[in-house]
Amino acid sequence: MKKNLFTLALLFLFITNVFSETVLEGALLKGKTVDDRLFYKPGETIGFEFRLEKVDSVPEGCFISWSGNGDDGFKTNGLIEGISADGRYVVSTSLQKPGFVSVKATLLDADKKEVKTSPGKGAIRFEGGAGVEPETLAGVEEPEDFDEFWKSRKEILSSVEIKADLKEITSKNPDKYKLYQASITCAGTRPVTGFLTIPVKTSAENKYPARVGFHGYSTSPQRGSGLQWAGEWAITFDVNAHGYELGRDQEYYNEFFSDKPRYAFDIEENKNPETAYFMGMAYRVMRALEYVKSLPEWNGKDLVVTGGSQGGLQTVWAAALDHDVTRAEASIPWCCDFAGPEKFGRINGWRPKYVRGLDYFDCINMAKRIPETCYFKVPRAGLGDYTCPPSGIAILFNNVKGPKEIKWVQGSTHGYTPPQPNQEWVFTENVKE
Repeated sequence: MKKNLFTLALLFLFITNVFSETVLEGALLKGKTVDDRLFYKPGETIGFEFRLEKVDSVPEGCFISWSGNGDDGFKTNGLIEGISADGRYVVSTSLQKPGFVSVKATLLDADKKEVKTSPGKGAIRFEGGAGVEPETLAGVEEPEDFDEFWKSRKEILSSVEIKADLKEITSKNPDKYKLYQASITCAGTRPVTGFLTIPVKTSAENKYPARVGFHGYSTSPQRGSGLQWAGEWAITFDVNAHGYELGRDQEYYNEFFSDKPRYAFDIEENKNPETAYFMGMAYRVMRALEYVKSLPEWNGKDLVVTGGSQGGLQTVWAAALDHDVTRAEASIPWCCDFAGPEKFGRINGWRPKYVRGLDYFDCINMAKRIPETCYFKVPRAGLGDYTCPPSGIAILFNNVKGPKEIKWVQGSTHGYTPPQPNQEWVFTENVKE
């Protein structure tokens, strides 16, 4: 009875809140730099313009609350009143040293409550930014034994024979590719597991490129139905980070993650790279590539790795640790510049707290090892993404010596990209015409 009363009380509160909300159905708060620039000089004024889109009118009393927060520690904020549907509102901030500034704005109603895009849904807000001389950014000194450490890890991995346990399962397109649940022996405590597809038209004369994909941070089980790239044009291997068994019931996965709901965040484990959760993940990245290269169906020359967020981190590892990788696409890559907030005062992101052992896994150090034979691409770097702060991604990009490409997206957070038209900047370096 008490449980039912509690549930009814929660429902009443939810309904009350929903009906008391101010809603502008489908509205957007878009932001941009006023001069369409992305990068500035230290101390230079950086202007931002805010405007509402997809609205005909705005309730009386609405205003915009905005703030700026820089990698130099400078913070500013303000209120913009008298908001109209067709208004343009300009604010300014600055940054005194190389880095990025985070600018946020939220539409509030007369009661200082967030205006929602639909009942019970998200607020109408903008999160973006701009940079100051990011090409000069750098991280802390890497460990002196960085290369020796990874050489020794590869030796440990090579002592484990590659053995594959493949179970063929139903393919969505059986005339184009075969689909397998794969488990591959690996160093560490768990195997490589994932879903493998092989084009049906392979032969001794007809071999294929390979694409290995990695996942974002998750404790959800991997399902074969989630394959994005499977087809007749390439071998694909979609690998989870953890090495759990595939095709099990939810109870198995609940038990698997019961002692690691926030894996990779254990400070004591991370002090020693050999005991860090990332170590097992890195073994599995290297072994996944070794296995794909051992397949007789591979063409022996085209090896692509892809992933976003944590998958972007693993993509960087893959390109740095296996020089047969020919193309790496790391979107919104996670864990760049672990030490930046502590050592340089940069805005922090959502990631493990810095300890020295994490330097062995930091994207900015791995980036230096990506060979010039690999085309490196960041398909999206969000200027409002403070899960993966832009300063760290800029250092990652700086440290890649070969052909590289990056797209900076205004107003993009970790999981959101604004609709077009929207400010975007694409930069390439060391790319042959």
